[in-house]
Amino acid sequence: MHELVIVEGILDVVVPEARKHGAKKILAVRLKIGELSGVIPECVREYFTVAARGTMAEGAKVLIEPLPIRIRCLDCGAEKEIRRGMDACPVCGSRQFRIISGREYYIESVEAE
Repeated sequence: MHELVIVEGILDVVVPEARKHGAKKILAVRLKIGELSGVIPECVREYFTVAARGTMAEGAKVLIEPLPIRIRCLDCGAEKEIRRGMDACPVCGSRQFRIISGREYYIESVEAE
């Protein structure tokens, strides 16, 4: 359910920004959502449809690009993409690493007319 709050936040950003640039209608919102962010893309799309009703974003497409999980190994220094559930560096096998991306979500761009 936290996706509704996220969608409301997205609308709070994109609608005033579109107005500031003289737009009449938002056509598409492009989002990037990390695999470890806890944000469910399908819920974002569904809530966006509901929350955008009556705004200049009503009917806009929500385009979501997943962000992969990337780690930096603390032993060999490699920076690599890993799949969810992997618990070791794919280069050296070390279990000592930091997640450097995949937890974030953000607005990539907005298309408006």
